[in-house]
Amino acid sequence: MSTTAYDLRLRLAVLVALGLAATLVLFAAYRSVHDDAARLAEASSPGVLAVDTARSALVLAREAVPEAGLEGAGTGAFQTRVSVAHQALALAASENVTGIEGRRTLQTVTGLIAVYAGWVEQAHREPDGSPLRTAYLHYADRVLDAPGTDEDIMGRLAELRAQQLAVAERQAEPGRPLTLAWVAAAVLFTALCAALWEAQRFTRRRFRRLADPPLLAATALWTAGAATLAWHTFRTREGTAQALRELRGTPTGDGIATAGARVARHLADVDVRAAASDWILVGGVALVALSVSGLLPRIAEYRSGTRR
Repeated sequence: MSTTAYDLRLRLAVLVALGLAATLVLFAAYRSVHDDAARLAEASSPGVLAVDTARSALVLAREAVPEAGLEGAGTGAFQTRVSVAHQALALAASENVTGIEGRRTLQTVTGLIAVYAGWVEQAHREPDGSPLRTAYLHYADRVLDAPGTDEDIMGRLAELRAQQLAVAERQAEPGRPLTLAWVAAAVLFTALCAALWEAQRFTRRRFRRLADPPLLAATALWTAGAATLAWHTFRTREGTAQALRELRGTPTGDGIATAGARVARHLADVDVRAAASDWILVGGVALVALSVSGLLPRIAEYRSGTRR
């Protein structure tokens, strides 16, 4: 008794199952990588660089108010740099990299900057030679950067930056679950291609046809699609690794803008590649349908021949 009909239905079921499984796993693995990269580009990197900008601006603000001769205090360069620090902290808050804990730290730092600026302005109001000048500046320095504590402005910003960088590292470096997802995707894809090739050989042998165009097309398109996804993922991983190296460098001054430009260049188009993940589902379903269209006519042809 011929088992051709059963064999065809079995191969059809295997191709559908492997095709749908590969599609779903590829979608999840690809999207995880690119969604993390998009968050790194859109929020985490700007947040880290905003904190760097605030720290650098506050250092420059302190340099504008030497202990003797406070021409820059209260006005001019000092206030400009304090204003830059406030704007940078507002940007860091809007990026919300570390959640509610980070927002609380930023609120605290914003208040401490107001205290710091207040002490500097108090010193500015004192006449030359007044001992209060030195005292007020000492209080200001203690608020800004007191030795031996991380409760001052600089210490809190350093801790916040470390927390933001930890988030960026998790987004840039895949963990074990994501690695396993890509291994599973590779295994499923290999099994699918093997099943497509075996189905092609089976139909050629049983029906004496040189080739089954839908099955050949499905094999070629699956291979091209997987290669494209792998290439996009490789580019994204390289870009996130380069961006992370820039952020770990702790840039200061003009180097912050340079680092920001480099990070933007490394992460260019990651949002476009992330948006392309939805097409994996569409393409996968279409290729499963193409595979089915290669076997269904053979099943119908066999049934027709059996009835005759």
